[in-house]
Amino acid sequence: MTQNITIIGSGFGALSTVRELRKRDAHISITLISPLAELHYLPGIIWIPSGLRTRQQLVIPLENFFRRMNVRHVAAEVTGLSEKGRIVRTSLGSVYNDALVIASGGRFIKKLPGIEHAITPCEGIAAAEKIRDRVKTMSGGTIAVGFAGNPNEPTAVRGGPMFEFLFGIDEQLKREGRRDRFEIVFFNPSTEPGNRLGAKAVAHLLEQMAQRGIKTHLGHKLQRFEVDKVVTEGGEFKADLILFMPGMTGNLWFDHTTLARSPGGLLKADAQCRVEGENNVYVVGDSGSFPGPDWMPKQAHMADLQAEAAAQNLLAGLRGETPRATFKVELICIIDALDQGTLVFRNAKRQIVLPPNRLFHWAKRWFESVYLKKYR
Repeated sequence: MTQNITIIGSGFGALSTVRELRKRDAHISITLISPLAELHYLPGIIWIPSGLRTRQQLVIPLENFFRRMNVRHVAAEVTGLSEKGRIVRTSLGSVYNDALVIASGGRFIKKLPGIEHAITPCEGIAAAEKIRDRVKTMSGGTIAVGFAGNPNEPTAVRGGPMFEFLFGIDEQLKREGRRDRFEIVFFNPSTEPGNRLGAKAVAHLLEQMAQRGIKTHLGHKLQRFEVDKVVTEGGEFKADLILFMPGMTGNLWFDHTTLARSPGGLLKADAQCRVEGENNVYVVGDSGSFPGPDWMPKQAHMADLQAEAAAQNLLAGLRGETPRATFKVELICIIDALDQGTLVFRNAKRQIVLPPNRLFHWAKRWFESVYLKKYR
């Protein structure tokens, strides 16, 4: 009898899981549930404000990929689970599975008073387009860029893209001959913003801000945003445009399940990517809280590594074997600034920061083309 695997999501973790499963089993039945048959390549949104990328370049239709991978796509919203995860409830009805992989991403915590006055860039392409349009119409003023975390989930933060928006907007305004009309302020409740990147990276980033004339407001808990102001426990400052990335938590539909949750609201996983206490239910990427160091990143590369382990373990479990595969923890990113990039690498043994270089900017663009070729 053919066994059925269901994957929830169509982001990096979900699609990597599809590829890893197909690499190991050409015949098993795969169903993927997501609202649209599209991949939105969010790492590229940092280039939307400058015009280096457009929506059309970053939205990848997945129909051909699903056809090649022999995947059935259900275009629906997930609303919950039943029968210990064997049934996924959706807006279009129920979907049965023998094994389940949850890769539906995270949800930004929007509890800060006045957060409606800020743009959250990683919410998607529309947010980056809004930034582009706002910057284009501004004749001057103060642009505030910052991020915060989930106090109950140290790893549930995505600060890297905010450094890229920060440096990218600075460089964009210089190219346009308008930088002298703007003040750019970076704010963060920590005195060591981006410390998951490592101490070397933090020192480098702060040095870059100083060299670029970017002011900082660090080490003060955020209180609220106003239409033209950022207010913290350590004071307030004017802001005509606020870009802010809050910490992440789990999807709302997790509340309609009995799945184990971490203190920060994510799905609690073991080292094999299994949701604790469940049979044949796995989690990959931003949806999960995994054992490991507190600097474990929330990024596509980490989701890919988890997807490989989850696929191996899922198939082993269906064969009646003991799942044993684990994933390595490493952080690798290029912090881009339109004309150059800084390479940051971290694992259990070392931290590497290579200073700004034009080659890293082009390497990031090359990686994008190679990565997306798998799905185009």
